[in-house]
Amino acid sequence: MSVDTLSAEALAAQAHDAHYPRPQLIRRDWQNLDGVWRFAIDDDDRGLTEQWWLPEHAFPETIIVPFPPESKASGIGVDGIHDVVWYQREISWDDVVTAGYDENDRPRLVLHFGAVDYRATVWLDGAQVAQHEGGHTPFSLVVPIQPGNAGYTVTVRAEDYAADVGQPRGKQDWQSDAHVIWYRRTTGIWQSVWLETTPAVAVEKLHWTADVPGARVVCELRLTAPPLSGDTVRITLTHGEVALAEITASLVGQRATVTLDLPRQANGQDYERLLWSPDNPSLITADVTVGRDRVVSYFGLRTTSIANRSFLLNERPVYIRSVLSQGFWPTSHLAAPSPEALRDEVAWILRLGFNSARVHQKMEDPRFLYWADRLGLMLWAEAPAAYEFSPTAVSRTTREWLDVVDRDRSHPSIVTWVPMNESWGIQHIAHDPRQVAFAQALTALTRAIDPTRPVISNDGWEHVDSDILTVHDYDSDQAVLTDRYADPNLRANLMNGLGPAGRRMTVTGSIRDDAPVMVTEFGGITYSPGARAEDAWGYSSATSAEDFQARLLAVYEGIRAGRAVVGSCYTQLTDTMQEANGLLTEDRVPKLDPGVIRAIVQGGPMPV
Repeated sequence: MSVDTLSAEALAAQAHDAHYPRPQLIRRDWQNLDGVWRFAIDDDDRGLTEQWWLPEHAFPETIIVPFPPESKASGIGVDGIHDVVWYQREISWDDVVTAGYDENDRPRLVLHFGAVDYRATVWLDGAQVAQHEGGHTPFSLVVPIQPGNAGYTVTVRAEDYAADVGQPRGKQDWQSDAHVIWYRRTTGIWQSVWLETTPAVAVEKLHWTADVPGARVVCELRLTAPPLSGDTVRITLTHGEVALAEITASLVGQRATVTLDLPRQANGQDYERLLWSPDNPSLITADVTVGRDRVVSYFGLRTTSIANRSFLLNERPVYIRSVLSQGFWPTSHLAAPSPEALRDEVAWILRLGFNSARVHQKMEDPRFLYWADRLGLMLWAEAPAAYEFSPTAVSRTTREWLDVVDRDRSHPSIVTWVPMNESWGIQHIAHDPRQVAFAQALTALTRAIDPTRPVISNDGWEHVDSDILTVHDYDSDQAVLTDRYADPNLRANLMNGLGPAGRRMTVTGSIRDDAPVMVTEFGGITYSPGARAEDAWGYSSATSAEDFQARLLAVYEGIRAGRAVVGSCYTQLTDTMQEANGLLTEDRVPKLDPGVIRAIVQGGPMPV
């Protein structure tokens, strides 16, 4: 069967089965470039002067993309600090272009990089064609198609300076060896590289915003070029085999906003069946055609809001049962070992009884977000932090964060934005008005791009303008936790005083009066069933499975002691390098029976 005859649902399923790197904007013609690339480490930084980008340069090694060179999965597995690395390979477009275009179509061949940490420069046959800064955000470039030329040599230089603490790095260590809560670095290419073919006028970006009370959805569309005379956009929405809406609209510029009414949602007694939630992760498929270009997307209908000191999903209060996810694997670091591993990570979180995950100091692979959308896992999206406050760090952090908010704001699974955490990069916010201004500005900019989700200005303490009052508390004594969170004055104590970590909870006093209270980091209990490394690290320690279970239950019961707390986030999902405080080992093996963990997390009876 030709892919031209496939339904939108079938085309989307085919793309997801093939590990399509951009699940919310699927196109027919694409080619994955992951695999073997030529590779070189440039510790002396000689490559620019010696013109390593020239195709005839001999690279000494090969690497498996998209795995970083520090990881075993890459085939390199180097320790220490290597600030500059190079990649090279040949590409060919014949098998992509000939799939559905002729010489009159003027197709575009686009080379996509999912993420390159931290700064990338790209050459085609020795000619520089792109530069990008930002280790967690995608970029792309148009590859010129020349008749008679079978392809190009692509060369990539990536620089990721360990000593540059002004670049957003998250949990990546600035020291040679990983220590305490920081991990080995992820340098260079760490998400998929791929080619796709599009017409000259094509869909470049899609955003979806649900208006649940209004029974409609708004599509924001951006094209690669001004539309041709007479071009229209046709959008068809379906849920399984059921048609929900269809519209054809004229295009007068590269940007368009199209509103689609959803008649079946006007039935106030039936509209909730189509809403997205963890219990009902309903997704709507969108088939979008502009001229010769056809893309398939999806979205979920749902609302998130704050009211009456509760977190509301679809206007109903939801208790957040979250877990801290580092998104780090022992063999592949920030890169997942396979696309299936991203699905399995979401499945594990749900199996252990959580309805949410806080992706910590990392902007996740879009395929992880897809599985959260599809399987029903709420996500808190958090920015990787820089470690200094400077004009450079402000500029870099702002640009990268706003890029990822723009990339991810159509995912229904993302229910909260977290641009800053524990005053990382703004360590003196309690005393420096410049740092207060930065935190306030980044929060306001987030709301300017996406006013539909709660924003936490600075998770854990020293809030300046947060929709949720979040607390980090690693006390392991159940009695202490119970006294703290059952105190009827808990909210006032937090709003006006110091938190459990000894830091001011608010700096400007601008937190909204109806902000709910959540304990968004707690636990961190170290338990190593097997051999334990000498530097294994955690906030408290268990000596046996029975001790671990008792300690886990104790901290959960302490946190749940007060009605004022409407959500929590346990630290953490998996062991990560020297951190041995996961519910799972680094190889994703549970340390207790999953049913026991689930019962503790949900506060239910223990399995028999």
